[in-house]
Amino acid sequence: LSCALVGSPIMHWLHGLRLIRSKMLSSSVRYSRFATTTLMVASLSNVAALSTASARLASILNDPTLITFDSPPSQTFDVIDPGASAAQFQDGSAVIAHVRRMGREDTKDAINRAHMALPDWRDKTTAAHRSGILSEWSKFIKESAEDIAKIMTLESGKPLAESRGEVNYGTSFLDYYAAEAIRPNSAGGGFISPTPFATPDGAPRGKMMAIHEAVGVCGLITPWNFPIAMITRKVGPALAAGCTCVLKPSELTPLTAIALETLAKRAGVPEGVFELVTADREMTREVGDELCTNSIIKKISFTGSTPVGKLLMKQSSDTMKRLSLELGGNASFIVFDDADLDVAVNAAMSSKFRNAGQTCVCSDRFIVHKSVEGEFVARLAEKVGQIKIGHGLEDGVAMGPVISNVPMKNLSKKVDAAISDGATCVIGGSPLVDLGPNFFEPTILTNVDTNSLIWCTETFGPVVAVKTFDTEDEAVT
Repeated sequence: LSCALVGSPIMHWLHGLRLIRSKMLSSSVRYSRFATTTLMVASLSNVAALSTASARLASILNDPTLITFDSPPSQTFDVIDPGASAAQFQDGSAVIAHVRRMGREDTKDAINRAHMALPDWRDKTTAAHRSGILSEWSKFIKESAEDIAKIMTLESGKPLAESRGEVNYGTSFLDYYAAEAIRPNSAGGGFISPTPFATPDGAPRGKMMAIHEAVGVCGLITPWNFPIAMITRKVGPALAAGCTCVLKPSELTPLTAIALETLAKRAGVPEGVFELVTADREMTREVGDELCTNSIIKKISFTGSTPVGKLLMKQSSDTMKRLSLELGGNASFIVFDDADLDVAVNAAMSSKFRNAGQTCVCSDRFIVHKSVEGEFVARLAEKVGQIKIGHGLEDGVAMGPVISNVPMKNLSKKVDAAISDGATCVIGGSPLVDLGPNFFEPTILTNVDTNSLIWCTETFGPVVAVKTFDTEDEAVT
């Protein structure tokens, strides 16, 4: 429930406003623009920066300028195609781009630029103007939808059909907040209401006026598994409300963010309003620390794991920042004895195997009534066996790889441990090494021990863990 509330458009819109007269402070979301060269890919003006990997990426795009810059940065990190084969990892062609490696000082500079841009964006633009820019940005993303989908698939591994769907999902947030920006309760608007106090004769005494206003510079940190939607869902309410922002995308999927930043500039987002900070895994900690401890930043919005969310909250406490945290889960999927099993199986397929099970709302724990377990598992296994697995750019592929080697190893260990604890592997259970080092079979485990890691912790992989129950109380406790 908390995930759904944090992620809902209404909640994010409310977080973008501050009640001034009533002294009630809400939160906002921020986004940032990146004002420096960030990426090396194929470009006629940048032949020296060309590599085999970058040429591979540029060759499939209709508009390589989405992620092409005139001069290479001095310090970079590699962006890897998680769906690459073992041979591609060995010969280096799994590297699809080299992105600028930024740190604390770069983050300070980005925050300062966003701070300098805030007065003009917040105080000297109308809601209609900001709404128009968001609509224009959405239009440009839609016009580049196929390129963005391909970029997303190459860096995240998800099938192209899912990436195309996410482009539509991502632009829907910009369209929504473009409309919200011009409502009477948007930034600059508000409401008037009677006070709860009464005069001696019982009539209302006075009125309260609340005016909504942008919070200020916001820091946004987004995950790899939804490279466009998590960005537009945070930046939409921020820009609509008059905030400026600094975005730190995942080090695993920075290319989609770079493409979005390029299109934001084309749509008319001014310099400094949308700052982008790209950092590898090593530099991410200091970038996050700067965002949380810098007093200019007034709001942090983060989507990711629970441990990191706790750390960001702790780091933000000294400056009393507002936070919106959408953290990990371990969702259950309960099948009762009177369920329509065809509906249940189709729902399980959608809920479990989207993005190879790597979303915070994917079902992990399948709690099935003992009387229908056999039939449910048999039907599900039949569907699972039909999943086409492969590189996301291949036709007909329904499931791609796990994002990288570390979660791949963790997933294998969890499955092996569950089987050692007494679980039965109905289908799958092993890495698909012939496809590449990051592919894992879609798997069904039954009789899973509730103390095993596969049950107690978020799986983030294509594994169905099944446990039976007799009574409703047993299922929900």
